[in-house]
Amino acid sequence: MNQRAPAWGVPSARSFRDLAFRQVDEVILGEIERGGRRLRTLNETNPGIARREAVDLLIDRKMSFAGTGGLVSGVFGLAAVPLDLVMVSYLQISVAVDVALLYGVNLKSRAAQQEVLDIVARGNGVRPILRGGTPILARLAFGLLRRRGWPGVGRAVPLIAMPVCAWMNSRDIQRVGRIARLHYEGLAKLAARRGRS
Repeated sequence: MNQRAPAWGVPSARSFRDLAFRQVDEVILGEIERGGRRLRTLNETNPGIARREAVDLLIDRKMSFAGTGGLVSGVFGLAAVPLDLVMVSYLQISVAVDVALLYGVNLKSRAAQQEVLDIVARGNGVRPILRGGTPILARLAFGLLRRRGWPGVGRAVPLIAMPVCAWMNSRDIQRVGRIARLHYEGLAKLAARRGRS
């Protein structure tokens, strides 16, 4: 089932359930195509935007999706935790892919895809993730759960949980986006220095 997302959008809730069981290759390759569309739209709506500003804009947009998802999941308490973790993991991969594409990285190689995965893992305080048979988003979600814990009181009381979940989701996306920017910005500077030598 291949559902198209809007240029800046994310897949529907049904797609998130399916997404949780895909392998990392499929997720990243799908995000390359969608990320390319997002970058074209970004360049069309903001001609001449500096790369660093473009990265910040991409991160901010993903943070707004994550925050909205956190508000919605906060309403449903513990029942929404699995979906929320999958959504945040997906958005983290998406922002890392967008930043890599913005810096001109070819993500079709296994090494480049592993780099994206390592950036997401680093942003979540999880040791590097090795590719394997277990669905990658499930591993990332488990890593997030271990790192964050169960915010029991916040999840139990939806009025408190909504802003707490929104803030936590946005913070997690921002952290991964910044790590991706630092990583790919550093690689671009290194390549520029080597080119001048």
